[in-house]
Amino acid sequence: MGKRILVQRRGRAGPTFISPSWRRPGPVKYVSPDETQMNGVIRGVVKDLIHVTGLNAPVAHIMLEDGREMYMFAVEGMYVGQMIEIGSDARVATGNVLPLYKIPEGTMVCNVEKQLGDGGKFARSGGTYAVVLSHKPEEGKTVLQLPSGKTIEVDTRARATIGIVAGGGRTEKPFVKAGKKYHRAKAKSWKYPIVRGKAMSPYAHPHGGGHHPTGSPPVAKNAPPGQKVGHIAARCTGRRCPQIIPYEQRRRRR
Repeated sequence: MGKRILVQRRGRAGPTFISPSWRRPGPVKYVSPDETQMNGVIRGVVKDLIHVTGLNAPVAHIMLEDGREMYMFAVEGMYVGQMIEIGSDARVATGNVLPLYKIPEGTMVCNVEKQLGDGGKFARSGGTYAVVLSHKPEEGKTVLQLPSGKTIEVDTRARATIGIVAGGGRTEKPFVKAGKKYHRAKAKSWKYPIVRGKAMSPYAHPHGGGHHPTGSPPVAKNAPPGQKVGHIAARCTGRRCPQIIPYEQRRRRR
């Protein structure tokens, strides 16, 4: 009997592929917006910069002046004891959180909200940033360029952090050893190591068995379980059923 291939197991979202969010100190996002933030400013102090297992950027622990706590991604240049301002009247300085309509065009921002109050959705990975391209006040939208180069429009009231997410040199250092990659995969809930499909046996993967250049010989939909693995099969294998070929043509072929 065959088994599900790796991509189908990953889509099922078993414990092997679920992110270990329970290891985080708290929700890494902005506090809910209130009247003080929308029409003023609230200040806080960076109490600590934390390394969180599974995240590729350091996290800043912020203590606000009203007693609330907040965890957000640290930006390059942030330090313990730094005063952070959040709100529409905050200064355009590294580490401060402002609504997009208050941020000048061409500014590099990170942890950008998609909608007001969601805590941040874009440019959250280490070393990434988005760029404020233009504002459309008549439409209530702001045009952003994401780290991928794609441009999008988001609500102009959405908040963002001034600066670049810290930890940008992470990808430049190679793993070197398989053990390093193994522990990294454990923290990130990656499936490691990943075996190539063409290196497997026929019962375990459609590419398994035989010596095909690309490892993907066509498999019929009505093939037995040992030949057809998982929920995958070719729509057309290139074969033609002999019953649909006229008798005269089959006679000529002989």
